[in-house]
Amino acid sequence: MKLSTLLSALPHAVAPLAADPDITAVAHDSRQVGPGALFVAARGENADGHRFIADAIARGAVAVVYDDPSFEPSDLQPPISHCRVPDSREALAYLSAAFNGFPARRLVMIGITGTDGKTTTAILLHTILTHAGYKTGLISTVNAMIGHEILDTGLHTTTPDAPEVQAYLARMAAAGMTHCILETTSHGLAQHRVTACDFDVAIVTNITHEHLDYHGTREAYGAAKAKLFEGLATANRKPGQDKVAVLNLDDESYEYLRGRIGVGCCAYSIMDRPERPEMNLRAKETKPDKSGCDGVESASADFLPYSPAIDRRADARADVVARHIEFTPTATRFDVVGDGISFPIETPLVGRYNVSNCLAAITAAIKALHVSPEAVQSGIAAVRGVPGRMERIDLGQPFTAIVDFAHTPNALIRALETARKMTGGRVIAVFGSAGLRDRAKRRMMPEASARLADVTILTAEDPRAEPLDAILREMAEACAGAGGVEGKTFWRVPDRGEAIRFALSLARPGDLVIACGKGHEQSMCFGTVEYPWDDRVAMRAALAEYLGVAGPAMPRLPTSL
Repeated sequence: MKLSTLLSALPHAVAPLAADPDITAVAHDSRQVGPGALFVAARGENADGHRFIADAIARGAVAVVYDDPSFEPSDLQPPISHCRVPDSREALAYLSAAFNGFPARRLVMIGITGTDGKTTTAILLHTILTHAGYKTGLISTVNAMIGHEILDTGLHTTTPDAPEVQAYLARMAAAGMTHCILETTSHGLAQHRVTACDFDVAIVTNITHEHLDYHGTREAYGAAKAKLFEGLATANRKPGQDKVAVLNLDDESYEYLRGRIGVGCCAYSIMDRPERPEMNLRAKETKPDKSGCDGVESASADFLPYSPAIDRRADARADVVARHIEFTPTATRFDVVGDGISFPIETPLVGRYNVSNCLAAITAAIKALHVSPEAVQSGIAAVRGVPGRMERIDLGQPFTAIVDFAHTPNALIRALETARKMTGGRVIAVFGSAGLRDRAKRRMMPEASARLADVTILTAEDPRAEPLDAILREMAEACAGAGGVEGKTFWRVPDRGEAIRFALSLARPGDLVIACGKGHEQSMCFGTVEYPWDDRVAMRAALAEYLGVAGPAMPRLPTSL
C-alpha cells in the first residue's frame, strides 16, 4: 500500500511527501520493523518511540510518523519519508486500520467497558450471539476467539495495541465473522488502542475506583471510559445496525454517561424502584443475604469517579429488569422483564454482581442486537464459568477453594460478599496489591477484607520495582486500622505460594479459601521480569500437598525459599 494512501486515512491533513514508497507493514515497536515498514514513533508509559527511530531505519523502515515537535527530520540518516502528526498514538490506530482495510467497517462492533465485570459480560454476550446464529469474534482479557480458533492476547494486557486489534479484526472479517465483541479498558481508550474501531454498541458494567495511578483523578478515569460512548455518534454507520449505548442504571456512572451520548440509549437495573413504574427491565425482590444486605449492589462513594450533586435517575427508564432473584451456592435464577417480554434465566454464575453482568449482556442482545429470548436463555445457561472468575478448585478437600480475579476494591468487596453466602464457615482471603500502580487500593482493599473476611493473608501481587515488604507494610497498617489483629485475623506472607499453603493450613471443614487478584493471569512481575505464575496451578499444587495426593508442582517466584 502506498504511503500516501495510508496517510489519507488520518483525521488531520498532512504535508505533501517528498517520496511515496510502498509500505509493507505498520509498526510502533522498532524490534518488529522489517524492510518497507512505516514506523510510528509513539510515546508510551515506559519508553518514547522517538528514541528508536534510528533503530527502525536500520531495520528497514522506509517512512516515519512522529509527533514530537523537537524532533529534527533532517537528522534522519539515510533520509526517508516522514510526517509529523498531532498525536502519534491516534495516527497509529488509523494507519493500522487503513493498512488492514478498515475491518471494523465490515463488522458489527460491540465495545464493553467498566471497572469490573467486562470479561464476564463479554463472554456471556459472545455465547448469546453464538447461540443466536451470529458468527461472532471476541477480544477479551482472557483470549481472542475467531470462530473455533483461540489466541492468547498477552500476560497483563486487556486491550491489545492498535496494530494487534486491527489485525485481529481483519482476521475476523476474512473468516466470515459478522460481529465482534471487544473488551475496552480506560487505558485502551485513552491511548487510542481502539480508535478507528467504529463501534456500533457500547456497554458499561460499572465505574468504580481503579487506575488512578495512570489517570490521576476519578474524573479523568470516568472521562476515558466515556470516550467509548461519545464515539458512537461519529463512528461509521453500517446498514441495518443502529448505534446504541447500554448503561447501568444502578451505577453512579449512569447520569454522567447519559449526558455524553448522542445516540440511542437503553438501561438495565437490578434495583427495586417502586417509585418508577415506567421501568421495564430490572431485577427486583432480592432476598436478604446473611449479612443483612438487601440484595442491591451499590458502590461506596469513595470508589466513584464522580459524584453528582443531584441524583436525577428518578427520571430514568430501565429497559431491562430482573425480578424474583434467587441465589444458591451453585446457581442464580431470576426473571427478565421489559417491553412486553418476560422470561426466566438460570445461570451457574453466582453473586449479585453476576446478575448485573447478565443483564448488561441481555440488554445489549435484546435491545441493540435483536436476539430472541430463547437464544438469550440458552446462551446464558451455556456459560458454566469464566476462567479465573470465582473458579472453584476441588481436589476433594473438606472446604471450598476459589480463585478470583478481584483486584480492585469494588471487585474484592463483591467477591467476599459472594463468598460469605457460599459457606456457613469462615472466609479466608489471600490477596496483594500491585507495585507501581494505584496506591490508594493498598488501604481500601485490606480495610474491606478486615470487614468482610474472617481471615486475611496479605501477599505478593506483581510488586514490580517496588519493595514488596513496603507494600505489605502499608496494607497491614490499613488492615490493623480497620480492626484487624496481626497474627490473629491477618498475616503477612510475602511468597504467594506459601500464602496459599498457609491459608489451606488454617481452613477447617466447611470454610472457604479465596485467592484474589491474579485470576486467569499467567505471570507475576518482579522488577521488570515476568515469572510464570498461575493462581489456579498454585491452588491445585497446595491442595495436592495438603491432601497428600498427586498434583502439579508449586510455581516458584523470587520470594520462594
